Amino acid sequence: MDLKIIEYPDTLLREKSQPVEQVDSAVAELLRQMLQKMYDTHGVGLAAPQVGILKRLVVIDVGSKEGQEKPLLMVNPEIIEKSEEIKKASEGCLSVPNQYAPVERFASVTVSYLDENGVRQEISADGLLAVALQHEIDHLNGILFIDYLSPLRRKMVINRLNKNRRLKGKE
Repeated sequence: MDLKIIEYPDTLLREKSQPVEQVDSAVAELLRQMLQKMYDTHGVGLAAPQVGILKRLVVIDVGSKEGQEKPLLMVNPEIIEKSEEIKKASEGCLSVPNQYAPVERFASVTVSYLDENGVRQEISADGLLAVALQHEIDHLNGILFIDYLSPLRRKMVINRLNKNRRLKGKE
């Protein structure tokens, strides 16, 4: 299956994903395909809704940018702890291509999930990994990073996105 990343304003991105009932070979294979798609598009994270699949599946690899691959394949991830401290960092999204804006997130989080073998795992993270975890789990709930922006900044990002699409269409 050739996965295709869907882009804003596709309504699928606003749907809530369903929990995965059983981690089987089909789920593990889908996670591997998602990971490959993420690498191919130079992302650090990808959630199943971004490829049109409304299941609670996420892949993340913040080390891939430095050539130190450390992939996380996650089934039914859930934030179980979050810091009181908030940090602001620039975010982008494969479904909102080439657009970046500062977003406030929890400085650190702990996430519980099943791995590709169906084994319960927990990971505590800060920095880029904490941001990526929150960003991708948001996708599972139909939330995009632009939803955290002020109405004016969100409108500016959407206008730039639409302008880029028009320019691409003229090439």
